[in-house]
Amino acid sequence: MATNYEYEEAPASYDDVNRQEAGYDPNFVPDSVKSFVVHLYRHIREKNVYEIHQMYEISFQTLSDRLFKDTPWPSVDAVAHYVENDQVFCLLYREMWFRHLYARLSPTLKQRIDSWDNYCSLFQVVLHRVVNMQLPNQWLWDMVDEFVYQFQSFCQYRAKMKNKTEQEIALLRQYDQAWNVYGVLNYLQAFVEKSNIIQILEQEKEGLEQFTATDGYDYSGGSNVLKVLGYFSMVGLLRVHCLLGDYQTGLKCLLPIDISQQGVYTSVIGSHITTIYHYGFANLMLRRYVEAIREFNKMLLYIYKTKQYHQKSPQYEQILKKNEQMYALLAICLSLCPQVKLVEETVNSQLREKYGEKMARMQRYDDEAFAIYDELFSYACPKFITPSAPSFEEPLINYNQDAYRLQLKLFLYEVKQQQLLSGVRTFLKVYSTISLGKLANYMEVDEPTLRTILLTYKHKTHAVDSNGKIISNADVDFYIDDDMIHVVESKPVKRYGDYFLRQIVKLEGVINDMDRIKLD
Repeated sequence: MATNYEYEEAPASYDDVNRQEAGYDPNFVPDSVKSFVVHLYRHIREKNVYEIHQMYEISFQTLSDRLFKDTPWPSVDAVAHYVENDQVFCLLYREMWFRHLYARLSPTLKQRIDSWDNYCSLFQVVLHRVVNMQLPNQWLWDMVDEFVYQFQSFCQYRAKMKNKTEQEIALLRQYDQAWNVYGVLNYLQAFVEKSNIIQILEQEKEGLEQFTATDGYDYSGGSNVLKVLGYFSMVGLLRVHCLLGDYQTGLKCLLPIDISQQGVYTSVIGSHITTIYHYGFANLMLRRYVEAIREFNKMLLYIYKTKQYHQKSPQYEQILKKNEQMYALLAICLSLCPQVKLVEETVNSQLREKYGEKMARMQRYDDEAFAIYDELFSYACPKFITPSAPSFEEPLINYNQDAYRLQLKLFLYEVKQQQLLSGVRTFLKVYSTISLGKLANYMEVDEPTLRTILLTYKHKTHAVDSNGKIISNADVDFYIDDDMIHVVESKPVKRYGDYFLRQIVKLEGVINDMDRIKLD
């Protein structure tokens, strides 16, 4: 059991509350914060991962809600002497300080730049010195996740040039390397390379390593920090490349992680969802619809079964948001590639409830359908970024929406190309064999045009996977022999397990309702 520290249970003292109400003083450290910092420092030195996790996940949030709801935590200089001015601890504390600032307040440009400098200092220590620590996977994931989030936030902030003050423009000119895209990518790549995580995962397949079995922790007295940061950095690279619109490279960065299996990425719910969301979105944009459907389905089913266990988690709202976004992306995938047989009944039922009517309208490929594709894509896509610095000489304009508009334009162009294919699919589902002439007559086109349409159908229902192999997304395929079209339709596999699971859940609900009824 976790130790019940007094700052977790006791209310803030009268003096603490008075000082908070009088205004934020960065040098004032409440007793509960002193206790928190001292205990956390001690547990980090003792490598007590369980206690560190409890303090990081529960105590830090409790204190933030109680004392720092709309103010920053005390400055690092104010707490440093309580932890023997330990450089690494002070860097970790500042990382949490800035994360709290981003979550609760609106950071200034100088604070954004200071956060970048702190990440650079922290990452340099991890990369170039021996860091003899064990930190919880949740904290290490949050570091990578927040690093990418703050990069994305800075790019969006910098792209809104229209209302920038002269002082802000001067700072942007002066600190032009802060949150530079190459710097962000270099740090993430450096973690991957320096940790040797790719080789470790390869050796694990041969039974020479126990990285996944131990959730990345080192039980022989070593440190897990560099290895796990290297592991999560592969997910971070996927996310950054998705924000840049480079889906091929993003998926290539994730290749060493086998997402068909449980792994360290599934040990943290935020990491699990981020990985599958960006993996699925990248596959959607590369027309690998079957792969996207398969992974969205698995993730949505997992969230459906486990979300009640995360209700008290700080990430709960983010889990629900990503859940809704993935349903929207699944609706898009199934409208472009009707492979409903890949979707579990539970997920399909939820999907029909949320988007059933819209999906029916999306099949019509008229202006209303394109508007729905536009709406769902805009709601569910990542917040794309333009990583380049603005031109300070030209009239200052906002360009924060440029990357999003470009990705939306490319996506809708792909949707429009699918317009003719829905007609072909309808006829192919009706016939097992049909002559070219007869189908051309039905579709009111000549035979050469029909051959072009059929070739387009073949092209659009096939994609190239990450190994360079051609894969099919088609629910209905065909081949042509002597002007006759022979249809090959895949047969759905019947699933009974999901049906029984749903009935068991319903029965448990009925039993619970009966238990609540008081009999006279």
